[in-house]
Amino acid sequence: MLDVRRMRVLREVALRGSFSAAAEALSYTQSAVSQQIAALERECGAKLVQRGARGIRLTQAGEVLVRHADAVLAQLADAQAELDAIAGLRGGRLSLATFPSAGASLLPVAVSLFREAHPAVELTMIEAEPQDSLPLVKAAEIDLALVYEPNLAGEEAFAGLDRRQLLEDPLYAVLPAHHPLAARAKVRVADLASEPFVNPSPNHCGSFDLLLRAAQRAGFEPRIAFQTDDYVAIQGLVAAGVGVALIPALGLAPVRDDLVVRPLADMKLHRTICCCSLPSAERSPAAAAMLEMLTQAVGRFREDGLLAEAV
Repeated sequence: MLDVRRMRVLREVALRGSFSAAAEALSYTQSAVSQQIAALERECGAKLVQRGARGIRLTQAGEVLVRHADAVLAQLADAQAELDAIAGLRGGRLSLATFPSAGASLLPVAVSLFREAHPAVELTMIEAEPQDSLPLVKAAEIDLALVYEPNLAGEEAFAGLDRRQLLEDPLYAVLPAHHPLAARAKVRVADLASEPFVNPSPNHCGSFDLLLRAAQRAGFEPRIAFQTDDYVAIQGLVAAGVGVALIPALGLAPVRDDLVVRPLADMKLHRTICCCSLPSAERSPAAAAMLEMLTQAVGRFREDGLLAEAV
């Protein structure tokens, strides 16, 4: 394997026309330049430089090697420039996964902040539930994954990952505006025992599991009138009188004006929202920056309303 540093010395000798001039340009001694050229000749198995009364000249092998050295050193310079750009967030790529309700609420704010600060970084986003996104982070196929807990992935899915908690996302009772409980400031889960529920499916967003737990604690089995994983559709169905719902705050951005949203009085239910990545030593500067933008997005979302009552 040819030594790139010695190739650089040969290139400088060819450019300057003498060992002494090359030594001065490289801040080497002339002896060191001679030793580097001799070592490179041994690596090549060919004479590279001929000394004469009029100075040095390259052999045919030397000319070939200098030509390739120009290309190799230019590529290395380009690589270093790209690395510097990534480190300085003047380039590079960032990929992340999000579940739907975070993708509709927190992520747009974080992305806007990130693009404003680092417009040259290429962003790629996909929608995925935790059981699908966490393996992608472990395989380094994406940089970050927004996830919620509880979820179907299980605690073992987080092994080897850094997990930063962003917020606790409280569940609210969502009722039609004309509902008898709408006049109350807070609603007990037990008050909803006779109501039909519109809820996400069991494999989605964690709130189905939270509904079951809450209903059991309140002493009833919830009657599910309709299941959909679309929170906009859930709001529409509740407004139409199909049933009531327990919806996390991130799923209530925005809220329809023909609904009322009430905090729960008798128990505190919430999802924990986290951002997962490879350990910090393996995290790119862009991923670290996006983590900070997500934290800022949480702050803005909290200022806007529903998270003010988070547990």
